[in-house]
Amino acid sequence: MAATFAEDQYGRKVDRCLSDTLLKFGGGMILGSVFSLVFFKRRAWPIIMGSGFGVGVAYNNCERSLNSAK
Repeated sequence: MAATFAEDQYGRKVDRCLSDTLLKFGGGMILGSVFSLVFFKRRAWPIIMGSGFGVGVAYNNCERSLNSAK
């Protein structure tokens, strides 16, 4: 059996956090763009708000993942 080092586990968690952040940021931006085009007469604030919500959710998930005992 190959032993996994703590650094490798931490690196995998950070990689997972970065990919999660990119996905949630992109999803929030896309959703904000759709709302901006359909409901808010092409204003910028829905895009910014959707992206911010995506980054906030990703940050919360990363914090929980990195602070876990496993």
